[in-house]
Amino acid sequence: MAAAWQRPYLNVFKHFRVEEWKRSAREGDVAALTDARLKGTVYRIRGSGPASSSLQLPRTATQSLGLAGRYLYLLFRPVAGKHFAVHLDVTTAENQVVRISFSSLFKEFRATATWLQFPFVCGAAGTSGHELVGAAPAEVRWTCLVLDLPTILSLYLSRRYSHLRSVKLCSNLLVKNLCTSDLVFDPAVTFSEARQADLARRGVAPMPREMAFPVPKGEYWHDLYHYIRFPAEGSKLLHDSIQKSCPGPAAGGQASEDPIRQLPQPVTLTKAVRDRLSLIHQITSPKAMPHRRPVTAKSIPEVHLTAPGTPRAVPAADKELERNQRPRSAGDAGQSRSLAVGDGGIHVYAHQMSERTIRAVHAGSEEGLLPDPILKLRMIIGFGGCSTKWALWTHDNAAVVYPCHAVIVTLQIQTGEQRFFTGHTDKVSALAFNGNSTLLASVQAGPLSVVRLWDFPTGTCLSVFKSHVRSLLSLSFSYSGAVLCGVGKDRHSKTMVVVWNAAQVTRGGEVAVLAKAHTDVDIQALKIAFFDDTRMVSCGRDNVRLWRVRSGALRSCAVSLGEYHSLEFTDLAFEEGHAAEREPEDRTLFVCSKSGHVLEVDYKNVCMRSARRLLPAQPQGCQPHDKAGGGTGPGIAINSISISSTFCAMGSEDGYLRLWPLDFSAVVLEAEHEAPVSSVCISPDSRKVLCTTAAGNLGYLDIQSRDYNTLMRSHEHSILAFSVEGIWKQMATVSRDNTIRVWDLVSMQQLYDFTAADEMPCAVAFHPTQQILACGFDSGMVRTFSLAASDLLAEHKQHRTVITGLTFSPDGKFMFSSCLQGTLALYGCMAQKSHVLRVLGNVVARDAGSGPDALAVSGDSRLLAFVGHSKYIVTVMEACSLDELLRVDISILDLNSAALDFAVRVCFAPVPRGELLVSTSSNKILVLDAKTGRLVREVSPVHKLSCSSLALSEDGRYLLTAGDKVIKVWDYQMRFDINFQVYIGHSEPVRQVAFTPDQQHVISVGDAIFLWDFLALPAERSPLARACSSKSTLLPGAEGSSEKVKDASETPRQTVPLPLLSSPPCLDVSSVHQTGCQSIFSESDKEQEADLPGRSRMVMNGDKDASLLVVGSVRSKELIVVRPKARQESSTSPEESANEPRKETRSPKSQCSVRPDSYRHFTPHFKASVLPQSFLSPPAGSEILRLKAVIGYNGNGRGNMVWNPDTGFFAYTCGCVIVVEDLHSGSQNHWLGHAEEISTLAVSHDAQVLASASGKRNGDSHCQICIWNVQDGVCTASLFHHETQVQAMAFSRDDRFLVTLGDYSDQTVALWNTYTHELMFSTCVLEPVHDVAFSPLCHRELACVGRGTVMFWLLEHQGADVSLKVHRAPALDVLGPVELTSLCYGADNLLYSGTNSGQICVWDTETNGCFMTWEADEGEIGVLVCRRNRLMSGSNTKRIRLWAVAAVRDLRLRGPDASSSSVLLEHEITLDGTIVSAAFDDSLEMGIVGTTAGTLWYINWMESTSIRLISGHKNKVTEVCFSPDETHCATCGEDGSVRIWSQGSMELVVQFQVLNQSCQCLAWKPRPIIMWGAERQHVVAGYSDGTIRVFSISRTEMELKMHPHAAAVTAIAYSTDGEMILSGDKDGLVAVSSPRTGMTIRILADHKGSPITVLQCTRKQYRDFGVEGGELWLATSSDRRVSVWASDWLKDKCELLDWLSFSALAGPEGLISLPPSLAAFCPWEPSTLVYVGFGMQKEALFYSLRKKQVVEKIALPYFATSLSLSPAARFMAVGFGERLLRLLRCPAGEAQDYAGHDDAVHLCRFAPSGRRLLTASHSAVLVWELTGG
Repeated sequence: MAAAWQRPYLNVFKHFRVEEWKRSAREGDVAALTDARLKGTVYRIRGSGPASSSLQLPRTATQSLGLAGRYLYLLFRPVAGKHFAVHLDVTTAENQVVRISFSSLFKEFRATATWLQFPFVCGAAGTSGHELVGAAPAEVRWTCLVLDLPTILSLYLSRRYSHLRSVKLCSNLLVKNLCTSDLVFDPAVTFSEARQADLARRGVAPMPREMAFPVPKGEYWHDLYHYIRFPAEGSKLLHDSIQKSCPGPAAGGQASEDPIRQLPQPVTLTKAVRDRLSLIHQITSPKAMPHRRPVTAKSIPEVHLTAPGTPRAVPAADKELERNQRPRSAGDAGQSRSLAVGDGGIHVYAHQMSERTIRAVHAGSEEGLLPDPILKLRMIIGFGGCSTKWALWTHDNAAVVYPCHAVIVTLQIQTGEQRFFTGHTDKVSALAFNGNSTLLASVQAGPLSVVRLWDFPTGTCLSVFKSHVRSLLSLSFSYSGAVLCGVGKDRHSKTMVVVWNAAQVTRGGEVAVLAKAHTDVDIQALKIAFFDDTRMVSCGRDNVRLWRVRSGALRSCAVSLGEYHSLEFTDLAFEEGHAAEREPEDRTLFVCSKSGHVLEVDYKNVCMRSARRLLPAQPQGCQPHDKAGGGTGPGIAINSISISSTFCAMGSEDGYLRLWPLDFSAVVLEAEHEAPVSSVCISPDSRKVLCTTAAGNLGYLDIQSRDYNTLMRSHEHSILAFSVEGIWKQMATVSRDNTIRVWDLVSMQQLYDFTAADEMPCAVAFHPTQQILACGFDSGMVRTFSLAASDLLAEHKQHRTVITGLTFSPDGKFMFSSCLQGTLALYGCMAQKSHVLRVLGNVVARDAGSGPDALAVSGDSRLLAFVGHSKYIVTVMEACSLDELLRVDISILDLNSAALDFAVRVCFAPVPRGELLVSTSSNKILVLDAKTGRLVREVSPVHKLSCSSLALSEDGRYLLTAGDKVIKVWDYQMRFDINFQVYIGHSEPVRQVAFTPDQQHVISVGDAIFLWDFLALPAERSPLARACSSKSTLLPGAEGSSEKVKDASETPRQTVPLPLLSSPPCLDVSSVHQTGCQSIFSESDKEQEADLPGRSRMVMNGDKDASLLVVGSVRSKELIVVRPKARQESSTSPEESANEPRKETRSPKSQCSVRPDSYRHFTPHFKASVLPQSFLSPPAGSEILRLKAVIGYNGNGRGNMVWNPDTGFFAYTCGCVIVVEDLHSGSQNHWLGHAEEISTLAVSHDAQVLASASGKRNGDSHCQICIWNVQDGVCTASLFHHETQVQAMAFSRDDRFLVTLGDYSDQTVALWNTYTHELMFSTCVLEPVHDVAFSPLCHRELACVGRGTVMFWLLEHQGADVSLKVHRAPALDVLGPVELTSLCYGADNLLYSGTNSGQICVWDTETNGCFMTWEADEGEIGVLVCRRNRLMSGSNTKRIRLWAVAAVRDLRLRGPDASSSSVLLEHEITLDGTIVSAAFDDSLEMGIVGTTAGTLWYINWMESTSIRLISGHKNKVTEVCFSPDETHCATCGEDGSVRIWSQGSMELVVQFQVLNQSCQCLAWKPRPIIMWGAERQHVVAGYSDGTIRVFSISRTEMELKMHPHAAAVTAIAYSTDGEMILSGDKDGLVAVSSPRTGMTIRILADHKGSPITVLQCTRKQYRDFGVEGGELWLATSSDRRVSVWASDWLKDKCELLDWLSFSALAGPEGLISLPPSLAAFCPWEPSTLVYVGFGMQKEALFYSLRKKQVVEKIALPYFATSLSLSPAARFMAVGFGERLLRLLRCPAGEAQDYAGHDDAVHLCRFAPSGRRLLTASHSAVLVWELTGG
């Protein structure tokens, strides 16, 4: 308690009159200034460093301030770009002076008994607490720092505070004042607010005026300044830095009726204290935490053991926590996280939750894969990793302990049983035991050098701490285990010795640093003397030193070595035994060296007694010399020495283990190894000698029996692949150490070792029935070995480079190999010596990389699968002939980049399933039907990086995947909430994983060989029966399929099997091999029908009315003749022919349906919805709803925007709607005629006709093309011809013809008569065509571009017949193999084309030749527009560029030698996405450009400006809502954006973007009942990471961020008064949070386990329903449960009023996923709620809360996906997955259906007035207006 004269506060600067400098001292540049912002005097302290200038109180060190106030307030601002320091000397109750310092110079927290040093993190204006330690940023704020001095001393030093003795402020900083007080001053609270809230009772007061920072009117204090309180109130946690995290105690000073509830408790959200704090405060090991709860984590995650010897399986849920959440300190448990963020300068505050308002929520376990764990680590074959010198005996002589990369292994030498210590994340570099083997110390390599201490008998990790040494290479434990010593290098590569006190670790204490020292000498070995814990000895190059810890310091002295001072010493050992007459330290120390010298050192007298040099034996058998320095020649390089009481063991570089008597008179026993001996260790009973070698071998010598026993052999480098066979139970491995090793699977002992000196084996495979091993090498050689005869059987030289795949067919008849050049070879293996049957070139992907699973053979040996011919393609061949059967394109085009998803590995499922698994680069596994290529299902994500290996169990129940450094076991059917288990242990990426043939074990290889027990429960039925039943479930109709693998002589199928409408998107499939297919187009008068594509045919004359296409044969060089599609006969009327799908016979296509490397091709977004079977159209004139506006532009389309500058006609697409907008007034007209997503548009030159194209509707076999009359917006015709998607369309110059271009799967060019709407001509092309255009000079000429060519077409009329002449002109050779992706005609017979590599080519249309090219962009050019002498290009680099091309026409005469230097870049504008559409005026001065981001931009080249015309969501819209005054509406989407739209103009007003998160829900804050000042509009949004953000619309910034959920927030709502926020998450938890304080006051777990779908609040009478409170709210979860609550938040009351559960059918049929459960309060019946969802019937239920029963039912045609009730009239809007919106009048049930959606109507929301309705379908938002009713 401060003295009376110091209360209530003391202004230190004023009391000590700092300005007079009599009672204070200054040094350096210290000056008083007037600060304009603070409007007062401040003191500037500046200098070159913190020590150069300072201000000190009191003047001399002998004086004392004597200030006893609890809190010290420092008002200061650091100088930008500079460091500063502040030192406070405080006196404890024991009269000890302790210095508390904080500075931006400090990099880490340090503490001694008399000094605490805290790093200070300077926060910049508008930053969020993510700052780093260092100099102050450029925009640093004035800060109010509050130091709780008694708490600091108590927490960090366990001492009692007395008073503040002195203060020293060091440069560079500005200081306003110092103040001490016992009160908590809140700078954001005014005096009037404090009086109203009576805050004085709680020890909180407003900041005194002379100490306050000025706040302009209308501003908030926390917007302008930083407030730091350290430590936080009530905090029991240690923090390692001081930084901004929370405001003052009143959180902005907003007073309320209940000041106790209003007053928060601030919590400092700094980082969790690091391990270095353990020197002062004990931090216990992390405890097991329930699922989904915040966890306490140190800087290094702890991995516990589930059973002795078994690494823990990381549960999937914990993995999600680890991936999605940062580690939290213990103080975070039970708190709402409210992180400080830097959006617009808003500071967000965090507060502890009062115990009386928080209910603990204990999350339960989710259903997962059983048993758990399903894998148990049985054995590891391997030794070393970082070093091979560490192997130890246990105290009982029964086991040895050694590292195997990141795992520590205990091996029982008699039984071979292994036990494991897991937890290290990198290779273990050193081990050490205490004297009785109860404590084990281990350290891992790498920059962290984390040390772990283990309780050896139990395997428990007792402590984890950082060594503060970058590479700790040696450890030594004292005999008692109280002291641990380590040697390594610091970050400056200087040798560092660290000594730790580990005495308390077995009693739960922490490990503390006793001493540490830097030294310039080299240290190779260091050991603690077993007779004294404080003494150590070390040796290294040129030195032997003795060390001692005394008074907290580590000191050393060197042993005088005389003439041996320049030796390289490698190891040391103390003399064993003890004589009673000798002192404990009277010991002999033995030191060995690389030169063969062994020195005996007198430890007590620090001198050398003798030296011997051990020389190799002479041919005559001479003994080594025992005289120091005796002999000549090289000595035995000794690597290790171990001493017992009777003999000495040495390991040397020559590979020998030698045993000597202690006088070194002669070798007693020796054992020779193939590699240098790394270390030796005599067992405690002196009967065995443990030995390790540099080759990774571990063994021991039994001295009594003189037998040598090898315990472990291992590869010296990473293992590349393995193969297992089940008859002889053997396993073969190949490694980077150039060896092939064969192991016995039962004993895991090595059987064979093959070494290739100049070649590296990279693939291996066992023959399934014979003892034959095949191996592929990096030279391209494939060799087969007979293991029975140990003989080489055959060598195959079909490959020239690295073998990437090698495998046998399961029946043993064939062998397959592939190499990095793409060659695939087939071998016959019926005889013992294999022979080549067939070799194919360029079929396997060259750029897919190598791996052990490059080739996969089906279980019945009939199919072979691999990645190729490119990495985007998976090919299936007939195994016996290598005839291609199926080709699947798995690429998925990313609209923001040209990167495509590609295949990595393939694997066949068991034969009855008929499935093929493909892992991709985007971390997915695609399950395909192996016959049709249809996508069955998709698993994503699988691993953080791509999956390197995958394997299925024989019964098809379990899937193994390997990726990164982990193994996952999956339930193949994906039936559970958690479908996988994760297993760690590897320190390097896992190269391969597989089941053993008996399915009892799993093997994984990478850094070592891991053998796991597979503990899966046996199948209930036979694997065959289970597989068949699952197949019939997954593939409807598969049981009746008679499709078989086609023979090579059969005709390849010409059509692609289409997926069901309810299935995921079908991948592009090609059923024929089409490598290098080239098309040659020519004209002929007559042709003869060609039926047999496999036979040679002569081209003969035939009918004159057909043209001829001559194409390259599929499998041979013969020519086949393909008839194009015939014209429809004129027997039907134009109307009939226009509206019916064409029935003409289609010519066979090349089936090159591989997606080309071009973003030009349209891919509709995936839809699971189907069209409705019935539709209740409202009678004309009686429509209640009218479509008023559409928000959004479909950036997924291609060329789907048109603009005619002459007429002003402007149209674009959004979903299946064509939006025609007046650019002057902004009014919209909407043309509804399509049911699917529109891909492209084309407008006639006179702007009187518009053509639009979309995909196939339900039941249609062709795409729909609509022809519209622009004047009245009426669809005059619908054309059907293309089978997949329409890629591009163009009108001829005279608007007489329309050409339509199919996409890469359709590959059809069609020509239409725009007058009669007849199909004039249609033809197929062999390669995908990307764009088409008519010549502006002649209506008979058109061109299209494709793979490296431009095709020039000429229309010819012969009476009623139309034919096309075509010339195929290749691009210049300098371009290489490119795709020509876009084109446009220029002036004077010029044609411009863009490529996917960024070039623009110029063509002469008279000669049809390319004469010039230039580099126009870094990415693919997808849009070209030319007007006169200017050219605009748009690409996937988001840029549009304007080129001056006036000089190009003069360069035609130069031909291909024309220079591109005359082409000038005039302007460049970067937009927000890939360019997909563009339209410009005749001068190319202004135009409109569309991007994939869903934006249409107005471009003005003259002004170099870009203005956003239309914008929308690119991804799915997740929520929509109106503002209370209906002037705005808000939308949010999966892209993480929250967008606010003006209802008047439908323009985007403001957008809030959160990166890397999905915004799942939002709500608009309701109007307050009582208005206080100007109304501020707010929107709250919930995100996928569990956070909630509150945005201010008027201030356009984020005001608050909270983190009340661990899972994604799925529903959110404001309370009726806007004072509370209700949020529900994916786990079913409902949180109630205060937006004023940022505190979560209540968590409800009643719906736990099922995602919350709806939260809604409504008002009620205070005592209505018999409960208090004026608010009623409901929560709905996806398990068809609704809870209704009554609440009074001011009184902290929340009572469950009703609980509803709705029944449903047991097994839904025909549904991919269940429809959502939705509920809403009925506005016209206050005590009634409406429910829709999956149930017994398709209906809407009206439930009365008073009668407790359903009072009304309204039948629905389908299950509802969205619901909204009008607050004004008795209307109910219901959306369906069948793309239908229904408006129902209640209670009569009169219904009207409305179209306009191209996917499920997943959102519909009425405006508060009921006059408008918002609906959403995927990314399109539609605004409806109620006109009648």
